Amino acid sequence: METLNNFVSAVNGFVWGPVMLILLFGTHVFLTIRTRFIQKHTFKGIKLSITPVADAEGDVSGFGALTTALAATIGTGNIVGVATAVALGGPGAILWCWLTGLFGIATKYGEAVLAIKYRVKDKTGAMVGGPMYALERGLGQKWLGILFAVFAGVACFGIGNMTQANSISTMVVDNFGVPQWITGIVLTICTALVILGGVKSIAKFCEKLVPLMAGLYIAGCVIILIINGSYIASALKIIVSSAFTPTAAGGGFVGATVMMAIRFGIARGLFTNESGLGSAPIAAAAAMTKNPVRQALIAMTGVFWDTIIVCALTGMVLVTSILKNPEGLAGLDGGALTSAAFNYIPVVGPIVLTIGLITFAWSTILGWSYYGERAWVYLVGTKAIKPFRVVWVMVVFIGCVMSLKLVWNIADTLNAMMAFPNLIALLGLSGVIVAETKKYLWEDKLESWSGEEILVLER
Repeated sequence: METLNNFVSAVNGFVWGPVMLILLFGTHVFLTIRTRFIQKHTFKGIKLSITPVADAEGDVSGFGALTTALAATIGTGNIVGVATAVALGGPGAILWCWLTGLFGIATKYGEAVLAIKYRVKDKTGAMVGGPMYALERGLGQKWLGILFAVFAGVACFGIGNMTQANSISTMVVDNFGVPQWITGIVLTICTALVILGGVKSIAKFCEKLVPLMAGLYIAGCVIILIINGSYIASALKIIVSSAFTPTAAGGGFVGATVMMAIRFGIARGLFTNESGLGSAPIAAAAAMTKNPVRQALIAMTGVFWDTIIVCALTGMVLVTSILKNPEGLAGLDGGALTSAAFNYIPVVGPIVLTIGLITFAWSTILGWSYYGERAWVYLVGTKAIKPFRVVWVMVVFIGCVMSLKLVWNIADTLNAMMAFPNLIALLGLSGVIVAETKKYLWEDKLESWSGEEILVLER
């Protein structure tokens, strides 16, 4: 097992290595240029997300689709992952993480445009879409669609289920002494109550959970930053300067080169917002919308909330806390750094961290359940829906009580592999993304009907 784990770790290091980072970040920049910096319409997207649309085809509201995607995207990586970036890449990694999110907005937009443009209905009448349908119907490359669905269908059980459940049970036993099997039972029941009703049930629940959990976490971070107020200016200065000049060891920070700051900042940014991986557009495809661009503008705001806001606040909390207590936090990494930084602030810190980690991880389980289900429906048809949901709920309990080092590495590798066929769709169909953007956004016709007939599948 150790040999297998070492092999998978090596593969994982390659697929998440420089080639992947260049491909993803390069796609972000390419689509930013082709869409004429679509990021400038972020606040339009936020407004649209809370503006109901009448008589549009789809299964859930635009806001419901957004919060379902956010549920899957906002996870422990927004907290622990950012700490890892700071520990290994220095404070400058925060700026690179933020820039990755800024450019990643364009990729998330493009993914959603394609997901809705090429979405179909399954034989139950449910609206389905995502990279697999864009690859099959847009590029005529069904084999790539199958490849994406296989990667997503297997990865979901690790990255979106077992590892998240294990994070929750570990957090509960460490903080409250509750045995992992008890947490497993409770979490399994709660998950079943939400996902057995399908995407409408998931979206309805996420509409309430995501704003609440994100709002509480953001408020907690703001309170901590107020407490650390005298260090904010210094934190901003060192974050910007360290992004372009080497960080000297000392003052609570390890020494880091500019390349380390870029590498770990971009890697954590890409991992947390999932732009380019092809997962979020699966949720966007279920939205009630009149045309692809309207919902795509809503979908891209997910990166704004996930990386531009949540990750940035986490980074500021960590850096200001290190500056405030350099001796106490020096040399710590990942979860240890996060715990030390938040626990250093009396009362507020531990509460924010505990609630944030538990709710972020559970929401990921809910969101990824839909991604995995849609992947298996693409592969074998609607007959996979009920068995998948039952297995998903059972795996939640297994994740709570198992050691998951190997599972995490395998899932992380497959998660990265999802990006390759998805990037082919984005680059190969970039002309379609531009054409749709011109038709509805640049010509100011966001409330116009697309007029396209939606294909109904036989299985």
